Amino acid sequence: MKLIETIRNIWKIDDLRSRILTTLGLVVIYRLGSKVVLPGIDPTQLSNLVDQTSSGVMGLLNMFSGGAFANASIMALGIMPYISASIFIQLLGIAVPYFQRMMREGESGRRKINQITRYLTVLILLFQAPGYIANLHMQLPASAFITSGWLFPVSSTIILTAGSMFVMWLGERITDKGIGNGISLIIMVGIISRLPFALLAELVSRLEEGGGFLMLLIEIVVLFFIFEGAILLVQGTRRVPVQYAKRIVGNKQYGGVRQYIPLKVNAAGVMPIIFAQAIMFIPMVFAGYVQSESATGFAAVFSNYTGFWYNFVFALLIILFTYFYTAITINPTQMADDMKRNGGFIPGIKPGKKTVEFLDSVMSKITLPGSIFLALVAILPAFAQMAGVDPNFAQFYGGTSLLILVGVVLDTLQQIESHLLMRHYDGLLKSGRIKGRSGGGSATY
Repeated sequence: MKLIETIRNIWKIDDLRSRILTTLGLVVIYRLGSKVVLPGIDPTQLSNLVDQTSSGVMGLLNMFSGGAFANASIMALGIMPYISASIFIQLLGIAVPYFQRMMREGESGRRKINQITRYLTVLILLFQAPGYIANLHMQLPASAFITSGWLFPVSSTIILTAGSMFVMWLGERITDKGIGNGISLIIMVGIISRLPFALLAELVSRLEEGGGFLMLLIEIVVLFFIFEGAILLVQGTRRVPVQYAKRIVGNKQYGGVRQYIPLKVNAAGVMPIIFAQAIMFIPMVFAGYVQSESATGFAAVFSNYTGFWYNFVFALLIILFTYFYTAITINPTQMADDMKRNGGFIPGIKPGKKTVEFLDSVMSKITLPGSIFLALVAILPAFAQMAGVDPNFAQFYGGTSLLILVGVVLDTLQQIESHLLMRHYDGLLKSGRIKGRSGGGSATY
């Protein structure tokens, strides 16, 4: 069989085998750490916290942490604080000249930016950890806290901060020593870990209604078509023709060949969803400090997972971040310069400034429908939940889970296939090469 032969080929490549085993080992460490409860809490009395994270924004936050949030784990805050810090630093890279210079310094500048991002992550964690601890005091009975007084909040804040930084370190080690993008894989593993429970909860819910198995089958078929649409969104491109002028070397002519620039409909991949979701979690930090879960106001409105304002702002943020991330990923000026340097031009378009304007116009036109579709897919869970789908299962109908799974899986498989083809083995597919969302590797944070 093709699959068995591919697995054998993967196992024959020492470097690829080592990377895959390293990735699996680090993922296992992450999953084990998500089960370790904070010192000073009785793990048998977490039922109220589990109920709180069964749906809504809290359910999303618990899904992104792989269930660690509901387990009161040492890794409860997960990787999202690091994502929030990355968003802030990348925004500074556009607005602040100091960060712009660092981004142009190459590898040394990247190391400086990563170091600043880590420091900012620690500051965010030191702010978020007390909010999480305050939420624990509201949700759990007093008997659940074995340690009382000032020692528990101080020690728990330090442990939660260290736990999230350890998760970040695991992600970086996966990127360096494993396969795929570590941060993306950690998010994906957390999402996948919730899928069996979500599917079981939906099955039980449908069976209790009577004749619900057919409805569950219909839901899975609909999910499959959404999955196919997500793949098309990740892989879709528009090809721009480039004509290379003839060159004469000696008595021979070279060139005169037409090639194509593949401009992706969704060049940003799943990054806009991750960025937007990280911002939508911010009100939950403030909600942890209030005395009642039913408190009204800003935090309460943006904690309503199926509410109009939550989904409207979420969709708007995704559209904005799609344009933002496309702008920092695709550089029309550099593309035009590269074409001119290599004797290429777009037919009917003058080289130089006109080419830059044309490429920028094309990217703007194809990014708009891509960003809108990305936003629509991202808010589908709210519509699924309003249609009667179990809240846990409904989360797998949208971009917060589905598109992340699609993008990360395609990127990881594309890297594995690159290792195979580089050593003259067959790829994973007979029909053609796998196309990752970045076209040539994993996106970075």
